[in-house]
Amino acid sequence: MSNNSIATTASANFSGRDLTAALAVVVIWGLNFVAMKLALRHFTPFQLGAWRYVFAVLPLVLLVKPPRVHWKWVILYGLCQGVGQFGFLFVALKVGMTAALASVLMQGQVFFTALFGYLLLGERLSGALKIGLTLAAIGLACFAMNYVRPAGGAAMATTALGFALNIMAAAMWAASNIVARKTQQSARGEFDALGFVVWSSLVPIVPFTLFTLAADDPGLRWQWTQATWGSWVAVAYLGWIATITAYALWTWLIKRHAASRVAPFGLGVPVVGIAAGMVTLGEVVTGWQWAGIVFVVAALVTVMLGPRIMAAVFKSGHVTPHT
Repeated sequence: MSNNSIATTASANFSGRDLTAALAVVVIWGLNFVAMKLALRHFTPFQLGAWRYVFAVLPLVLLVKPPRVHWKWVILYGLCQGVGQFGFLFVALKVGMTAALASVLMQGQVFFTALFGYLLLGERLSGALKIGLTLAAIGLACFAMNYVRPAGGAAMATTALGFALNIMAAAMWAASNIVARKTQQSARGEFDALGFVVWSSLVPIVPFTLFTLAADDPGLRWQWTQATWGSWVAVAYLGWIATITAYALWTWLIKRHAASRVAPFGLGVPVVGIAAGMVTLGEVVTGWQWAGIVFVVAALVTVMLGPRIMAAVFKSGHVTPHT
């Protein structure tokens, strides 16, 4: 395919099939947090981590070729994205975090990725990103007010420890983004995203298994053998639907359209997550949490859509940029 053809494909309007795929990913990832809470009723966090990745790698690891990158990147990504991100997130959801709020806090990975890129890769912080970081910081301060002045009831559905662990999970997600970026650079155009994700999913299984043997209460180590079919469906959803299916759809969209056009759909994930948590689990969002959600979503909108809005304004001739 020529460069012109690629450019044409990437800039094409979203078809009905494209929109369906994008909305499917938003719904799948939004429901992801409810599935985690349901599975944690019969799995410990470390057991859930191990089984999530067992489902994610089977049977694809038998069908997908290993990625043509150095194995250090595969292992590092598996540790950051698998053990780090989901280890912290599953423990947070267990010790004191709602599915609704977790779906919002995990979007903090956008800002952590930017900060890590600035500190580690020397990337530039745009004006929109600086504004977004400020709004996100205000949002986190609003969330923290639940623990400075706990009001009981709905506020007690989350804990300071759960909140801190959730933030750490978002930071580890960002770290995995940096690893993926470095891996792509080292691959020099031969990066197989699906193969990379599938084979890196083998990495977390052993650490999670060791953690459950070392850290779980002896009476809970075999708890998973008594899990209900509903919990197993939730685990299968996490591995096959939320990980493999949604990722494949998202990658397919990125290949057909510019990333800047696809990324804004991610704004719908916390919306679905909040609604799903409130409807299916009966979760309640406090006033401070709603304030935090508003600021975080505003920050995401600023980062994802701000540059496009400003570019459109400059292009229309309403504003003349300084030279």
